[in-house]
Amino acid sequence: MPSTPTSEGFSSGAPLDPESRRARLLRIGSSATIRTTAEPIDNNNTGEFSGEGRDDEEPLNASVLTERTSLNGNDLGRSYGTLPSPTRLRGSNKWPSTQTFHERRRRLPTLNRLSNAIHRTNSLGTPASVSQGHSAFLDLAYARLSSARPISAYDPPLTKKDEEEAGGDAKINGIRVWYSSFTSIDWLHDAIKDSLRFSRLRKRRSIRARLRLAFDKSLGWIIVTIVGFLTAIVAFFVVRSEQLLFDFKEGYCADGWLKSKRFCCPATQSGRLISPYASEELCEAWQSWSEVLPFPQGVEAVLVEYASYTGIALLWALISCLLTIYLTNSTTFITRKESAVAPPQVADSKMPSNPAQPQRAVMYYAAGSGIPEIKTILSGFVIHGYLGVRTLFTKSVGLALSVASGLSLGKEGPFVHIASCVGNIVSRIAPKYETNEAKRREILSAACAAGVAVAFGAPIGGTLFSLEEVSYFFPPKVMWRSFFCAMIAAITLKMLDPFGTGKLVLFQVTYDRDWHAWELVPFLFLGLFGGAYGAYFSKLNYRWSKHVRGKTWLGRHPIAEVLLQITFLTSILCFLNPYTRMGGTELVYNLFSECHLGSHSSLCVSNPGSWESVTPVLNAVLTAMIVKGCLTIVTFGIKLPAGIFIPTLGVGACAGRILGILMRWLQYRHPDARLFASCNGDLNCIIPGLYAMVGAAATLSGVTRTTVSLAVIMFELTDTLTYAVPIMLAVLVAKTVADALEPKGIYDLVIELQNLPYLDSKHEYTWGQLQISDIVSRDIPTIHIEDQNTVQSLGEKLLTLVGSGAHDSGFPILRKDPSDPDDGMKMVGYIGAGELEHALSILADSPEASIHFHSPYVPDMASSISSFAEPTTLHPISEDPFDFTPYMDQAPLTLISQSPMEMLHRFFVKLGAKYVIVVDSDGIYEGVIEKKNWLAFLTDMEKKE
Repeated sequence: MPSTPTSEGFSSGAPLDPESRRARLLRIGSSATIRTTAEPIDNNNTGEFSGEGRDDEEPLNASVLTERTSLNGNDLGRSYGTLPSPTRLRGSNKWPSTQTFHERRRRLPTLNRLSNAIHRTNSLGTPASVSQGHSAFLDLAYARLSSARPISAYDPPLTKKDEEEAGGDAKINGIRVWYSSFTSIDWLHDAIKDSLRFSRLRKRRSIRARLRLAFDKSLGWIIVTIVGFLTAIVAFFVVRSEQLLFDFKEGYCADGWLKSKRFCCPATQSGRLISPYASEELCEAWQSWSEVLPFPQGVEAVLVEYASYTGIALLWALISCLLTIYLTNSTTFITRKESAVAPPQVADSKMPSNPAQPQRAVMYYAAGSGIPEIKTILSGFVIHGYLGVRTLFTKSVGLALSVASGLSLGKEGPFVHIASCVGNIVSRIAPKYETNEAKRREILSAACAAGVAVAFGAPIGGTLFSLEEVSYFFPPKVMWRSFFCAMIAAITLKMLDPFGTGKLVLFQVTYDRDWHAWELVPFLFLGLFGGAYGAYFSKLNYRWSKHVRGKTWLGRHPIAEVLLQITFLTSILCFLNPYTRMGGTELVYNLFSECHLGSHSSLCVSNPGSWESVTPVLNAVLTAMIVKGCLTIVTFGIKLPAGIFIPTLGVGACAGRILGILMRWLQYRHPDARLFASCNGDLNCIIPGLYAMVGAAATLSGVTRTTVSLAVIMFELTDTLTYAVPIMLAVLVAKTVADALEPKGIYDLVIELQNLPYLDSKHEYTWGQLQISDIVSRDIPTIHIEDQNTVQSLGEKLLTLVGSGAHDSGFPILRKDPSDPDDGMKMVGYIGAGELEHALSILADSPEASIHFHSPYVPDMASSISSFAEPTTLHPISEDPFDFTPYMDQAPLTLISQSPMEMLHRFFVKLGAKYVIVVDSDGIYEGVIEKKNWLAFLTDMEKKE
C-alpha cells in the first residue's frame, strides 16, 4: 500500500517542495497515478474507509479546505500545489460513510455548483458512467475535485463577502502564488492587494474591528522598533568580537582573555584613551606573544610577533571564508516557494531546454558588502535566502572574523545587509508583510537606515542613505519609519557603548577651530583627488574581478585566493608599517584626530616647521595610502563579508592628512605670508585632521557616488555644521569628476558584473527613432480560449516556455475578434508561469481534462491604458477546479504600439509593472514586453552608446 504523505508536505502550512511538484508536472499523461493525498482505503469494498496511516489520536477539522478558506483560520493546513487530505469525523477513527458524505455534500455550495464537473472526468481518470455501486467512490473523487484548489500561501483567497466589500477588483487582478527566486515582483498587484486588505478593515464597524484597524496602523512602527533594537544588538556583538579577535593577533590581556586591548588598557593617567599602537604608551596588563614565549628581545621576538600575526590572520580569514562558501552557497537555498520547473532545475530529458540560455552563476550570499544585492531586492527582485537566518548568522560571524584578520575591508557596509536580514526576519511575524513583497520592502528600507545608523552613528544620514542609494520605493511614511528605526538603533547602540568611549563610532571627533576661506582651494584639490581615485578604483576593481578573478584559477579556488593571495600578501605588506598594521577604524580615528599641545600621537609632528620632522610622517602615511589603496582593489569582491566604506575612508583620510601636514608646514615656514593673514599669527590655525575628514568624504563620494547622505553623515560625525561647506564642496567636486571619468559607481558596476536585473530609475535614456513595435516580443506562446486546452497541452506549453529560460514569463490569453477581417486576437487576460504551474500540479492526475478561462466582456478602449477600464460584466466566483480564471489577470497593463517609448519606460519604473501588453489602435493583440526583456534591451542600448 502506498505510504501516507507526511505532514511536512501537506499539513504544515507550507507549499509542497519543488521536486514533488516537478515530478507531478513531468508525469502528466503517464499511466501511473501520483498519489497526492492520504486517501482513505476501502479495504472490503463496503463503503467504509479506514484511516490507516493517520494519527488516530489527533482530531481533525471536518471542513473541506477550498480556495476560499481563510489563510488565518485555525484549521489552516495549507497545501500549496497539492490536494488537501480528506478528513475524518470529529472524535472518530473512521472516515465518513457514504450517507455522512452526502449530507456534507448537500451542505457545501462548492459541491452543488460542481455538479457538471464529474461528467467530464474525475481526478483519477474514472468515467462518469459507472455503476451505482461505485457512488461512494465517485463522491470521494468528486470531493477531491471540489476541494482540489489549494490555498495560495501568498494571496488570501477571495470570498464572496470580500468581493462585495472590494468591488471585484481583487478577482480581476487575479490570485498569485509565491514568487520564485530570481524573478521580479508585481508592484501593481501587491499595491492592489494591500489596498483591498486595508479597505476591508476600515469597512468593519465593530469595536473589535476598530481595535484591529488601530493595531494594523501601528504594526509597521512596532516592527521597525524591533528591527532597530535587534540591529544594534547584532552590531554591538560584531564590534566587540572584531576588536577582541583583531588584538588577539598580537597578544592577550592578562586580566581577562575576553578583553580587547582597548578595554584591557582603557586610559592613561591623564584620562585620555590609549592608542593601541603608540609605542610610547605601555600597558603592563597586555601581554604580547613574544613576551609569553621564552624568546629574548630582538630579531627573534619580531619573528615571533610576525608569525603569530600572520598565522592568526590566516586562521580568521580561513574560518570566515569556509563559513561563507559552505553555509551561504546559493544552490543550497531551496525553499517550498520555488518554482518546480525554473532553472537550474530544468535538467530533465522530458523538459525542453535552451542551450544558449546561460545557467545561473553560483552566489555566496554572505560575501561582499551586500549593498548591490539589497538595491536589486528593493527594486523588486526576489532572492530567497539572501535575507534569511542562515545568511544573518554567517554574515555576522564571518564579518567579525574577516575584519579581525586585518584585510583591507570594513564592516560598515555589511551592516546594511545585516540590518536588512533582521528586517526581513522580523517582518515575517505579520501576514501583512509576510505575504506582500512590496510591503515587506518598506521594512527593508527602514532596516537599511538602521544599518547605516549603527555603522556611523548617524541616524539622519542613514535615513538619507536609504533614500539616495538603496531604496527604490520611498514614500513619506517609509521615510518617517526609516528615521524612527535609525533613531532606535542609534539610541540602543549608544546605551551598549561598544567602544567604551560613550560614542557610537570610534572615529567620532570634535574640532574647536573654524576653517578659513583660502582653505577652499586645498579642499577643492581633495575633491579632485577623491573623484579621480573613485573612478579609477571602480574601473580597476571591475577589471580585476572580471578578467583576473573571473577567468583564472582564482575564481575556481576562492579559498586559495583568500588565503594565499589576499591574506598572506596583506600580512606581509602591512606588518611593518604601524598605519597599515592597525585596523581600518583605528586608522581613520588617528587620521581624523586633532593635535593638541602635548599630544603623543605619532601623527602629531613635534616641530611642524622642520622638514626633517615632517618627512618620516609623510612617508609613513603615504606608504599606508598606497598599500591600502592597492590592497582594496584586489580585496573587494573576495568570498568574505567585506565592505568598502572604511578602506575608502582610510585612503582619503591619508591623502587629506598629507595635504594638511604640508599646509601646516608651509604656514610655519612663512607665517607672515598674505595667504595666512587670517590666522593672525596663530600657528595652530590649520587642522590636519579636518583635511583628513574632507579627503575621506571626497574619496567615498567618488567610489560610491553618494552626495547628500554622505555629507550629513560627516556632519553627524563631527557634531557640528561648522565644516558643512568644505565637505559639501569636496563631495560635489568628487562626484562630478568621478562621473566624468566613469559613469557608474562601484555598486552599479558590481550589479553589472553579477548580471543582477536592476532597473535604475534615476537613469535617463535617449530613444531616438526607436518605437515600441521594434522591441515587442511577438513570439511569446499564447493560450487561445477557443482551443481545446487540456492539462497535458498546457503542461507542454509551460515546459516549453520555461525550457527557453523564460521562467519569469507567462501566457497571454486571447480570443478571436469576430469583427476583425484578419482574424485578429483580443486580450482576455494574462496568467503567469508560476500560477499556471501551481494550477496544473493540482490536476496532474487528469491529463485529458479540459481547462477553461472565462472571457469577460471588455468594451472598446477609450484610452491606451486598459487596466483602468473595469469590465462591465463580472463573472461569479468559480468553484470549478478546472477553471483557471481565478489565476488570470483580467486587466493587464496595456499600451498602444504607437505610444512613446518614455511612457513605456515609466510603466516599468514608476508603476512597477512586471509586464506590459501591446495592442494596436483597434485593441488587437500584438505582443508582450516583460520587465526582464526591457532591462536587457536597455543594457544593450547602453553598450551601443
